[in-house]
Amino acid sequence: MSNLHTKPTLVDKSQSLGMRLITRVGGLEAMKNPSLRSKVEKALYRGSRQGFKAQTAAGRAFQRTSGAGTATRNTPVKPKREFDLTPTEDQEMIRQAARELAEEVLRPAGAEADTSRSVPESVRESAAQLGMTLLGVPADLGGVAEEASAVTGVLVMEELARGDMGLAVAIMSSAAVANALVNYGDSDQQATFLPPFTDESSPATGALALMEPQPLFDPATPATTGQVEGQELVLSGEKALVPGADSADLFIVSATIDGVPRLVIVAPGTPGLSVSDDPAMGVRAANTGALHLEDVRVPVSNLLGTADDHRDVVARARLAWSAAAVGTAQAVLDHVTIYTKERTAFGEPIAYRQAVAFAVANIAIELEGLRLVVWRAAARLDAGRDAGAQIAHARALTAKYAAQIGSDGVQLLGGHGFVKEFDNERWYRDLRGAGLFEGALLV
Repeated sequence: MSNLHTKPTLVDKSQSLGMRLITRVGGLEAMKNPSLRSKVEKALYRGSRQGFKAQTAAGRAFQRTSGAGTATRNTPVKPKREFDLTPTEDQEMIRQAARELAEEVLRPAGAEADTSRSVPESVRESAAQLGMTLLGVPADLGGVAEEASAVTGVLVMEELARGDMGLAVAIMSSAAVANALVNYGDSDQQATFLPPFTDESSPATGALALMEPQPLFDPATPATTGQVEGQELVLSGEKALVPGADSADLFIVSATIDGVPRLVIVAPGTPGLSVSDDPAMGVRAANTGALHLEDVRVPVSNLLGTADDHRDVVARARLAWSAAAVGTAQAVLDHVTIYTKERTAFGEPIAYRQAVAFAVANIAIELEGLRLVVWRAAARLDAGRDAGAQIAHARALTAKYAAQIGSDGVQLLGGHGFVKEFDNERWYRDLRGAGLFEGALLV
């Protein structure tokens, strides 16, 4: 039988996405920069020669390297003269690429990834080819970013989570570590730990570990502690719900040191560090685990950033989770809008029933409200202004309404909402956690 009509694989689709993105990218003003263009093309072709290589629990070795003396940071976003949340041409291009990756690669793989609690190799390859984890890394450090943009981050997170939140978290967990090294690391830390994350053939994976298992956990006061002993830092404590904990190449953990919260770089395989399984109700594709730190000794030079940087990480992580909630809530709205028009009862679509129509309308209203707050918070961050209030609003709205949107999505399907034939039950579980998680993601 002829194979002319063989259904394309996920890898085939991702390579096609890369070619389409190259075509779109070519005409952008930013691509006139030869260095940046080269990095983008490399990112788009990454993975076409060889697949993703799974790492052992011990992670890869990081060769300590001295930097140039001054850390490299992204260029701040140019402020707009007027209040305008419209994405730029570059942002819209990246957003569209993320949308196609979500629709053509993540969504079809979501159900199986949730069941197996793993990321298909082809999904990692596709994301790597599009350079999704390098959007916050400057071209000078091996990434594709021209400027530091929280707006770009939330747009990408929203689109990926619209495909599948669990897979989006698994993919962008590594981006969070890379972004933290860019935003808060000194030149030595960037030279030592960042290159494996920009590796073209086999990019490193990482996890930003803030969550802890105790009730009423407050990320501003982590129970994990660190004591300075000479040139070493001794860490003890536990971290919960860490994406890909059993296979990550690098962790950034939070700990209370000298009475203030700080971030610390910890490599897997360090004596005293162990990993156990920590499955969650939602985002199961991220394969969450727990970190156990028992007198883990790392160099004092592994302290990342300042106490203020720790607070910035908490805020930006919460904004990232709210952006993910926006994306999955949009998936719910898209589905129930079509379903209620096609599903008939008593001779007419159930969408004609007032209670059903109001329920769908309420989803749309709360979703748009959450999206506006998320975008506004990101825009304020890009403008260098205080976004604390807006991020708090986004977090509160996510905790209150994201789970409700997921629940309504299940309810509107009746019995169908309770079975795995449809994605709604998974979307509900994912949305339930979006307002609870700390860390893992970063914009």
